[in-house]
Amino acid sequence: MKDVIPPRATKDAARDRLIGILLICCAFVCFSMLDATAKWLNQSIPSLQTTWARYVSNVILVAAVLNPLTRPGVGRTTRPGLQAARSLLLFASTATNFFALHYLQLAQTVSISFATPLLVALLAKPLLGEAISPHRMVAIVIGFVGVLVVARPGLGMHPAALVSMAGMLCYALYNISTRKLAFYDPPQTTLFYSGLAGVVILTPLLTLFWEWPASGWVWVGMGMTGVFGGFGHFLLILAHQRAPAAVLSPFIYTQLLWMIALGYVVFGDVPDRYTVLGALIVVGSGLYLLLRERGGARA
Repeated sequence: MKDVIPPRATKDAARDRLIGILLICCAFVCFSMLDATAKWLNQSIPSLQTTWARYVSNVILVAAVLNPLTRPGVGRTTRPGLQAARSLLLFASTATNFFALHYLQLAQTVSISFATPLLVALLAKPLLGEAISPHRMVAIVIGFVGVLVVARPGLGMHPAALVSMAGMLCYALYNISTRKLAFYDPPQTTLFYSGLAGVVILTPLLTLFWEWPASGWVWVGMGMTGVFGGFGHFLLILAHQRAPAAVLSPFIYTQLLWMIALGYVVFGDVPDRYTVLGALIVVGSGLYLLLRERGGARA
Protein backbone atom coordinates (compact mmCIF):
# COMPACT_ATOMS: atom_id res chain seq x y z
CA MET A 1 0.00 0.00 0.00
CA LYS A 2 1.39 3.38 -1.05
CA ASP A 3 2.17 5.97 1.58
CA VAL A 4 -0.18 8.92 1.64
CA ILE A 5 1.49 12.35 1.84
CA PRO A 6 -0.33 14.51 4.41
CA PRO A 7 -2.03 17.57 2.84
CA ARG A 8 -0.17 19.91 5.23
CA ALA A 9 3.21 18.51 4.15
CA THR A 10 2.27 19.01 0.49
CA LYS A 11 1.22 22.60 1.16
CA ASP A 12 4.41 23.30 3.10
CA ALA A 13 6.54 21.92 0.27
CA ALA A 14 4.66 24.01 -2.30
CA ARG A 15 5.05 27.12 -0.14
CA ASP A 16 8.77 26.46 0.30
CA ARG A 17 9.18 26.15 -3.45
CA LEU A 18 7.41 29.47 -4.04
CA ILE A 19 9.58 31.14 -1.40
CA GLY A 20 12.67 29.62 -3.00
CA ILE A 21 11.65 30.94 -6.42
CA LEU A 22 11.07 34.41 -4.95
CA LEU A 23 14.46 34.33 -3.21
CA ILE A 24 16.39 33.30 -6.31
CA CYS A 25 14.65 35.96 -8.39
CA CYS A 26 15.69 38.54 -5.79
CA ALA A 27 19.24 37.15 -5.91
CA PHE A 28 19.43 37.82 -9.63
CA VAL A 29 18.10 41.32 -9.07
CA CYS A 30 21.11 41.83 -6.78
CA PHE A 31 23.50 40.42 -9.39
CA SER A 32 21.99 42.69 -12.02
CA MET A 33 22.43 45.68 -9.71
CA LEU A 34 26.04 44.61 -9.16
CA ASP A 35 26.80 44.66 -12.89
CA ALA A 36 24.91 47.91 -13.42
CA THR A 37 26.81 49.54 -10.54
CA ALA A 38 30.13 48.28 -11.94
CA LYS A 39 29.32 49.67 -15.38
CA TRP A 40 28.36 53.02 -13.82
CA LEU A 41 31.55 53.10 -11.75
CA ASN A 42 33.65 52.37 -14.84
CA GLN A 43 32.65 55.81 -16.13
CA SER A 44 34.52 57.42 -13.20
CA ILE A 45 37.23 55.01 -12.08
CA PRO A 46 39.29 52.19 -13.70
CA SER A 47 37.68 48.76 -13.91
CA LEU A 48 40.47 47.26 -11.76
CA GLN A 49 39.61 49.75 -9.01
CA THR A 50 35.96 48.68 -9.28
CA THR A 51 37.06 45.04 -9.02
CA TRP A 52 39.20 45.82 -5.96
CA ALA A 53 36.31 47.66 -4.28
CA ARG A 54 33.97 44.75 -4.98
CA TYR A 55 36.27 42.26 -3.25
CA VAL A 56 37.35 44.45 -0.34
CA SER A 57 33.76 45.27 0.58
CA ASN A 58 32.74 41.64 0.07
CA VAL A 59 35.58 40.28 2.25
CA ILE A 60 34.68 42.76 5.02
CA LEU A 61 31.02 41.72 4.80
CA VAL A 62 31.84 37.98 4.85
CA ALA A 63 34.28 38.44 7.76
CA ALA A 64 31.61 40.31 9.71
CA VAL A 65 29.08 37.51 9.16
CA LEU A 66 31.38 34.51 9.64
CA ASN A 67 33.67 36.20 12.21
CA PRO A 68 36.81 34.04 11.84
CA LEU A 69 38.14 35.32 15.21
CA THR A 70 35.37 33.62 17.16
CA ARG A 71 35.06 30.77 14.65
CA PRO A 72 38.70 29.92 13.80
CA GLY A 73 37.67 26.68 12.14
CA VAL A 74 36.04 28.56 9.27
CA GLY A 75 39.45 29.21 7.71
CA ARG A 76 40.62 25.59 7.95
CA THR A 77 40.59 23.86 4.56
CA THR A 78 41.64 20.40 3.47
CA ARG A 79 42.28 21.58 -0.11
CA PRO A 80 44.20 24.90 0.12
CA GLY A 81 45.47 24.65 -3.46
CA LEU A 82 42.00 24.13 -4.88
CA GLN A 83 40.59 26.93 -2.72
CA ALA A 84 43.30 29.29 -4.02
CA ALA A 85 42.65 28.25 -7.62
CA ARG A 86 38.90 28.76 -7.18
CA SER A 87 39.41 32.20 -5.68
CA LEU A 88 41.74 33.14 -8.58
CA LEU A 89 39.15 31.97 -11.11
CA LEU A 90 36.46 34.08 -9.47
CA PHE A 91 38.78 37.09 -9.48
CA ALA A 92 39.62 36.58 -13.17
CA SER A 93 35.93 36.17 -14.01
CA THR A 94 34.98 39.38 -12.20
CA ALA A 95 37.89 41.41 -13.60
CA THR A 96 37.16 40.40 -17.19
CA ASN A 97 33.42 40.96 -16.75
CA PHE A 98 33.89 44.44 -15.27
CA PHE A 99 36.32 45.32 -18.08
CA ALA A 100 33.84 44.10 -20.72
CA LEU A 101 31.04 46.11 -19.10
CA HIS A 102 33.00 49.27 -19.85
CA TYR A 103 32.35 48.68 -23.58
CA LEU A 104 29.36 46.34 -23.85
CA GLN A 105 25.72 46.61 -22.90
CA LEU A 106 24.47 44.81 -19.81
CA ALA A 107 22.24 42.60 -21.97
CA GLN A 108 25.23 41.54 -24.09
CA THR A 109 27.43 40.46 -21.18
CA VAL A 110 24.65 38.57 -19.42
CA SER A 111 23.65 36.80 -22.65
CA ILE A 112 27.23 35.55 -23.03
CA SER A 113 27.35 34.51 -19.36
CA PHE A 114 24.20 32.40 -19.81
CA ALA A 115 26.37 29.87 -21.67
CA THR A 116 28.20 29.09 -18.41
CA PRO A 117 25.95 26.10 -17.50
CA LEU A 118 26.49 24.70 -21.00
CA LEU A 119 30.25 25.04 -20.68
CA VAL A 120 30.12 23.40 -17.24
CA ALA A 121 28.23 20.50 -18.80
CA LEU A 122 30.92 20.19 -21.49
CA LEU A 123 33.83 20.32 -19.02
CA ALA A 124 32.18 17.99 -16.51
CA LYS A 125 33.35 14.93 -18.46
CA PRO A 126 37.13 15.55 -18.40
CA LEU A 127 37.23 17.32 -15.02
CA LEU A 128 34.53 15.57 -12.98
CA GLY A 129 34.08 12.29 -14.83
CA GLU A 130 30.42 12.99 -15.62
CA ALA A 131 29.05 11.48 -18.81
CA ILE A 132 27.91 13.70 -21.70
CA SER A 133 24.72 12.46 -23.32
CA PRO A 134 23.93 13.22 -26.99
CA HIS A 135 21.13 15.55 -25.89
CA ARG A 136 23.53 17.47 -23.65
CA MET A 137 26.03 17.82 -26.50
CA VAL A 138 23.31 19.14 -28.83
CA ALA A 139 22.30 21.74 -26.25
CA ILE A 140 25.94 22.76 -25.77
CA VAL A 141 26.55 23.25 -29.49
CA ILE A 142 23.35 25.24 -30.00
CA GLY A 143 24.10 27.35 -26.94
CA PHE A 144 27.54 28.30 -28.22
CA VAL A 145 26.02 29.23 -31.56
CA GLY A 146 23.85 31.66 -29.60
CA VAL A 147 26.93 33.09 -27.87
CA LEU A 148 28.61 33.61 -31.24
CA VAL A 149 25.50 35.42 -32.49
CA VAL A 150 25.74 37.80 -29.53
CA ALA A 151 29.52 38.23 -29.65
CA ARG A 152 29.84 38.30 -33.47
CA PRO A 153 33.67 38.06 -33.37
CA GLY A 154 35.12 40.04 -36.26
CA LEU A 155 31.70 41.19 -37.51
CA GLY A 156 31.17 44.52 -35.81
CA MET A 157 31.04 43.62 -32.12
CA HIS A 158 33.57 45.28 -29.82
CA PRO A 159 36.61 43.04 -29.02
CA ALA A 160 35.55 43.24 -25.38
CA ALA A 161 33.04 40.50 -26.25
CA LEU A 162 36.00 38.10 -26.46
CA VAL A 163 37.07 39.25 -22.99
CA SER A 164 33.54 38.53 -21.78
CA MET A 165 33.77 35.03 -23.27
CA ALA A 166 37.08 34.49 -21.47
CA GLY A 167 35.34 35.52 -18.25
CA MET A 168 32.60 32.98 -18.97
CA LEU A 169 35.26 30.26 -19.24
CA CYS A 170 36.79 31.33 -15.92
CA TYR A 171 33.37 31.31 -14.27
CA ALA A 172 32.61 27.83 -15.63
CA LEU A 173 35.88 26.51 -14.17
CA TYR A 174 35.02 28.33 -10.93
CA ASN A 175 31.71 26.45 -10.79
CA ILE A 176 33.43 23.13 -11.38
CA SER A 177 35.97 23.81 -8.63
CA THR A 178 33.08 24.71 -6.34
CA ARG A 179 31.52 21.32 -7.07
CA LYS A 180 34.78 19.53 -6.24
CA LEU A 181 35.26 21.49 -3.01
CA ALA A 182 31.77 20.55 -1.86
CA PHE A 183 33.14 17.05 -1.15
CA TYR A 184 35.96 18.33 1.09
CA ASP A 185 35.17 21.69 2.77
CA PRO A 186 32.01 23.14 4.33
CA PRO A 187 30.31 25.96 2.36
CA GLN A 188 31.26 28.55 5.01
CA THR A 189 34.95 27.83 4.43
CA THR A 190 34.59 28.05 0.66
CA LEU A 191 32.68 31.35 1.02
CA PHE A 192 35.42 32.69 3.30
CA TYR A 193 38.11 32.09 0.67
CA SER A 194 36.07 33.28 -2.32
CA GLY A 195 37.10 36.93 -2.37
CA LEU A 196 40.59 36.73 -0.92
CA ALA A 197 42.46 36.45 -4.24
CA GLY A 198 41.02 39.73 -5.49
CA VAL A 199 42.16 41.56 -2.35
CA VAL A 200 45.59 39.90 -2.16
CA ILE A 201 46.42 40.47 -5.84
CA LEU A 202 45.07 44.01 -6.33
CA THR A 203 45.86 45.71 -3.02
CA PRO A 204 49.68 45.82 -3.54
CA LEU A 205 49.05 47.22 -7.05
CA LEU A 206 46.51 49.81 -5.95
CA THR A 207 48.78 52.81 -6.55
CA LEU A 208 49.23 51.81 -10.20
CA PHE A 209 45.56 52.28 -11.13
CA TRP A 210 43.96 54.21 -8.26
CA GLU A 211 41.99 57.32 -9.18
CA TRP A 212 40.49 59.34 -6.36
CA PRO A 213 36.67 59.24 -6.59
CA ALA A 214 35.24 62.54 -7.79
CA SER A 215 32.17 62.39 -5.55
CA GLY A 216 30.74 60.67 -2.50
CA TRP A 217 28.37 58.70 -4.73
CA VAL A 218 31.34 56.91 -6.29
CA TRP A 219 32.44 55.84 -2.81
CA VAL A 220 28.91 54.60 -2.13
CA GLY A 221 28.89 52.68 -5.41
CA MET A 222 32.23 51.07 -4.59
CA GLY A 223 30.84 49.84 -1.27
CA MET A 224 27.57 48.67 -2.79
CA THR A 225 29.34 46.31 -5.21
CA GLY A 226 30.28 44.09 -2.25
CA VAL A 227 26.81 44.42 -0.71
CA PHE A 228 25.01 43.44 -3.92
CA GLY A 229 27.38 40.53 -4.55
CA GLY A 230 27.40 39.24 -0.97
CA PHE A 231 23.65 39.62 -0.39
CA GLY A 232 22.90 38.04 -3.77
CA HIS A 233 24.93 34.94 -2.89
CA PHE A 234 23.27 34.82 0.54
CA LEU A 235 19.81 34.84 -1.09
CA LEU A 236 21.02 32.14 -3.48
CA ILE A 237 21.94 29.90 -0.54
CA LEU A 238 18.56 30.52 1.14
CA ALA A 239 16.74 29.73 -2.10
CA HIS A 240 18.48 26.35 -2.46
CA GLN A 241 17.56 25.54 1.13
CA ARG A 242 13.89 26.00 0.24
CA ALA A 243 13.61 24.38 -3.19
CA PRO A 244 15.47 21.85 -5.38
CA ALA A 245 17.96 23.13 -7.93
CA ALA A 246 15.86 21.69 -10.76
CA VAL A 247 12.98 23.96 -9.73
CA LEU A 248 15.16 27.06 -9.36
CA SER A 249 17.42 26.71 -12.43
CA PRO A 250 15.04 28.15 -15.08
CA PHE A 251 14.74 31.40 -13.13
CA ILE A 252 18.37 32.30 -13.83
CA TYR A 253 17.09 33.69 -17.11
CA THR A 254 14.99 36.34 -15.33
CA GLN A 255 18.29 38.21 -14.98
CA LEU A 256 18.16 39.05 -18.68
CA LEU A 257 14.96 41.08 -18.11
CA TRP A 258 16.54 43.05 -15.27
CA MET A 259 19.72 43.67 -17.24
CA ILE A 260 17.77 44.97 -20.24
CA ALA A 261 15.67 47.20 -17.98
CA LEU A 262 18.66 48.59 -16.08
CA GLY A 263 20.62 49.08 -19.29
CA TYR A 264 17.76 51.14 -20.75
CA VAL A 265 16.91 53.16 -17.62
CA VAL A 266 20.47 53.88 -16.42
CA PHE A 267 22.46 53.97 -19.66
CA GLY A 268 19.87 54.35 -22.41
CA ASP A 269 20.96 51.08 -24.05
CA VAL A 270 18.58 49.20 -26.34
CA PRO A 271 19.65 45.63 -27.27
CA ASP A 272 20.12 45.09 -31.00
CA ARG A 273 18.53 42.22 -32.90
CA TYR A 274 21.67 40.08 -32.70
CA THR A 275 21.73 40.32 -28.89
CA VAL A 276 18.04 39.41 -28.67
CA LEU A 277 18.37 36.52 -31.14
CA GLY A 278 21.52 35.15 -29.52
CA ALA A 279 19.99 35.44 -26.04
CA LEU A 280 16.91 33.50 -27.17
CA ILE A 281 19.12 30.75 -28.63
CA VAL A 282 21.21 30.47 -25.45
CA VAL A 283 18.15 30.53 -23.18
CA GLY A 284 16.35 27.97 -25.34
CA SER A 285 19.31 25.58 -25.33
CA GLY A 286 19.72 25.98 -21.57
CA LEU A 287 16.04 25.23 -20.94
CA TYR A 288 16.23 22.22 -23.26
CA LEU A 289 19.24 20.90 -21.35
CA LEU A 290 17.44 21.51 -18.04
CA LEU A 291 14.33 19.64 -19.16
CA ARG A 292 16.40 16.69 -20.39
CA GLU A 293 18.34 16.55 -17.11
CA ARG A 294 15.14 16.70 -15.07
CA GLY A 295 13.59 13.97 -17.18
CA GLY A 296 16.67 11.78 -16.70
CA ALA A 297 16.62 12.39 -12.97
CA ARG A 298 12.98 11.31 -12.73
CA ALA A 299 13.74 8.19 -14.78
